Amino acid sequence: MTFTVNELKNGRIFNVTFVKRNGQVRRMNARLGVKKNLKGTGLKYDPASRGNLIVYSMSDKGYRTIKLGSILRIKCNGTVYTLA
Repeated sequence: MTFTVNELKNGRIFNVTFVKRNGQVRRMNARLGVKKNLKGTGLKYDPASRGNLIVYSMSDKGYRTIKLGSILRIKCNGTVYTLA
């Protein structure tokens, strides 16, 4: 089964495992589509064109950027997708 980012856009919490820029592996509970603490200006670039995924980290209560190419595993709606 192939994975698309559209499967995460339902607002549900999902678990993502990815490699950070410094090489450290991180697991995060995250959501897409969160509007909390937005200032109304938006991003000055298109994250999809640069291969980025902007998520809201549930534990840190802040927005994080994940490189799509660094994602190892995503668990969403009970389905596990292994990407690496």
